[in-house]
Amino acid sequence: MISEYIDKAKTLLEALPYIQQFAGKTVVIKYGGSAMEDEALQQSVATDIVLLKVVGLNPIVVHGGGKAITSWLDKVNIKTEFIDGQRVTTKESMELIEMVLAGKVNKTFVNMINKAGGKAVGLCGKDAGLIKAKQSKNKKLGYVGEITDINSDILKILEQNDFIPVISTTGTDKDGVSYNINADYAASEIAIKLKAEKFILLSNVDGVLDKSGNMIKQISHTDIQNKIKDGTITAGMIPKVESAIKAVENGVKNSHIISGELQHSLLLELFTDFGIGTMIK
Repeated sequence: MISEYIDKAKTLLEALPYIQQFAGKTVVIKYGGSAMEDEALQQSVATDIVLLKVVGLNPIVVHGGGKAITSWLDKVNIKTEFIDGQRVTTKESMELIEMVLAGKVNKTFVNMINKAGGKAVGLCGKDAGLIKAKQSKNKKLGYVGEITDINSDILKILEQNDFIPVISTTGTDKDGVSYNINADYAASEIAIKLKAEKFILLSNVDGVLDKSGNMIKQISHTDIQNKIKDGTITAGMIPKVESAIKAVENGVKNSHIISGELQHSLLLELFTDFGIGTMIK
């Protein structure tokens, strides 16, 4: 029995230097995939985020909601189509996407963080002009936007007052037209704007995989581009690796792609010596 408690103490001691290193630093977490579909995983992520705040980090959550959106589009007989991992968005589907993301998905996770003892505040890109956008250069995507600016003022105010921002990724242009923003890209831009210490993407896989399905612990920009060209990295993983690369090229210290299907994966990646995912340095 005593040995079990000693092992727990050793785990805490292993975490200590990382907690000291990251104290006061901002960590942007892109939350999506299977971690949003399973209630136990949702609670695990929510609890991890509260713990990060309690030990002195400043977590900011940027969430997707692809499966929930597709489910609601199916209910109203709107076809779902993707190009290079991004959802083709019509004017009709844009209205529904805003309702699902900012209403149902965002507030559900805000409530889970609050139940775990945190102080979460839900935001969408329209709040305080948080996400400014323009239509994507790829007009085939429809009402999909590219970010032109992030108003970080509201996020800094929330951080300073011990709130945890939870952001759904729609944005508007100068005329007030709404756009669907890929959550991976939005999280990357927010991490860059805030000069975050870490940018972490929760994925449906363990990290970036090679052709044999083995997880790669660290990977470079060049290797990622080669793996996209040869078809090793495809579909929804493309926006993840591209957003991770952009973050580290623009001042974010490290990006991480980790499994959202493993309970407490955030803590394992941040506070253990071995880590569990792929790091882009």
